Amino acid sequence: MRETWASRFGFIMATAGFAVGLGNIWRFPYVTGMNGGGAFLLLYLTMVVLIGLPLITAEISLGRRAQLTPIAGMWKLTGSRTSGWNLVSWLGLLGAVMINAYYLMVAAWIVGYFVMIATGQFAGAGAEQIAATFSVFTTSMGPLFLYSSIILAVMVIVATRGLQGGLERMSKIAMPLLLSMMVVLAIWSATFPGAAEGLAWYLTPDFSAITASSALAALGQAFFSIGIGMAAAFALGSFLHREHSNVPGDAAIVVACDTAVAVLAGLVMFPALFAFGLEPDAGPSLLFITMTRLFAEMPGWTIFGSAFFFLLILAAMTSLVAMFEVMTSTLTDATGWDRRTGVRVVAIAWAALTSLVILAQGPLAGTWAFGFSLFDFLDLGAERVMLPLAGLMIALYVTYGWGFADFREQTNRGAGGFRVSSLWKPLVVALIPVAVAVVVLRGWGLLG
Repeated sequence: MRETWASRFGFIMATAGFAVGLGNIWRFPYVTGMNGGGAFLLLYLTMVVLIGLPLITAEISLGRRAQLTPIAGMWKLTGSRTSGWNLVSWLGLLGAVMINAYYLMVAAWIVGYFVMIATGQFAGAGAEQIAATFSVFTTSMGPLFLYSSIILAVMVIVATRGLQGGLERMSKIAMPLLLSMMVVLAIWSATFPGAAEGLAWYLTPDFSAITASSALAALGQAFFSIGIGMAAAFALGSFLHREHSNVPGDAAIVVACDTAVAVLAGLVMFPALFAFGLEPDAGPSLLFITMTRLFAEMPGWTIFGSAFFFLLILAAMTSLVAMFEVMTSTLTDATGWDRRTGVRVVAIAWAALTSLVILAQGPLAGTWAFGFSLFDFLDLGAERVMLPLAGLMIALYVTYGWGFADFREQTNRGAGGFRVSSLWKPLVVALIPVAVAVVVLRGWGLLG
C-alpha cells in the first residue's frame, strides 16, 4: 500500500522544508539589497500572494488528484505517455535535477564556512583575506567532496526510513527549530547600535525605487523561493488523502512559512549590515564575503556567525532531503522498483552529477555550454527556462487541460475557511501566464 502523511502538520512542515532553503536566506537578502530594500519587499509580497500562492496550490492539488508522483501522475491524468501536458512533470523534474546538481555543492560550501567560523579562522580577517579564502575554498576538491559526501549520506539515511519515518519526522524537528533560531537572531541583530537605520531601509518602501526590472526580479525570486514548478509540491501532494486534506489552507501555511523565513533573513542581515557600516547591495557575495566580514567585526561574532551558518545548513538540508524523497518516489512510481533500489539509483546519479559540478570548479573549469561555466549553465538554465516554463504549463493545464471550474471544485474538497474562489480565475487564466511569459522572455534576452 502507498504511504500517506501521518499528520497534516507533518505534510506542512515537509512541504515548507522543501520550499525554505538557500533561496530564502542567501538569495532573497542579496536580491533585496540590489533592488531598493523596502520597495522590493513590497513587490515580493505582492508576487507571492497573486502568483506564488495560486501556483503552489494548483501544483499540490494536481498531486492529490493523481495520487502519484509527477511522471506517473501526469501519465494517469492525461491518459497518455505522449501528451504535451506531460511537460508539466518533465520540465519541473529537469529543472529540479539541474538545481540539485549544484545545490549539494553549495551546501558543502556552507558546511565548510560553518566549520571555519566556529573554529575562529576568520578572526581579525579583512575584506581581501575573506574574499581570497572564498576563492580558494570553492575550488578545494578535498573538502568539497568530503562535505558533500557527508550531506548525501544523511539524505540517503533519511530517505531509506520512508516518508513518515524519514522526511516527515525530520521536518517536524528541523522546521520549528529553524524558525525559532531565525527569530532569535533577528532580535539579536536589532540590538546593535545603528540597527534602526537598517530596519527602516528594509521595511519602509521607497516607491521611487520600484522599476520594471525590480518587479521582474521580485517575480523571479517568488518562483525560486517557493519552489514553483520543481515538481516537488506535486510529488508531496500525491501522498495526501484525496478527500480529507485541506489543500488551499495547507498551501497558504506553506507559503506563509516560506515568506516568513525570507523576511526574517532580511531582519537578521540588514540591521547588522547598517550597524557596522557595510553596504547591502553586494550581490551574491553578500553571504560568503560581506556577512563573514560582518561576523569578524561584531562582538560575540563566533556565536552569531556559527548560529547563522547552522541555520543555513538546516535550510539546505530540509530542501535537499525533500528533493531526494521526491526523486526517489518519482522513480519508484514510474518504474515499479522498490524503495531501496530507488534510493540507491538516485544517490548514485546525484553523486555523479555533483562530482561533475565540483570538478568543474577546479580541474575541469572552463566554458561548458553557450559560453557559460557548468555552474552558471545549470543555475541560469533552471531559473530562466525550466522552472518558469513548468509554472506556465501548470497554469495552462489548470485552465485548458483540467478546466478552472473542475480545478476549483476538486481543490476545495476538504478545505476550511480559506478556499479557491472565483477571484482566482483571472489570476490563473490571465495574470500568471502573462507574468511568467514575461519572465521567460526576459531570461532569454528577448525582452529588455
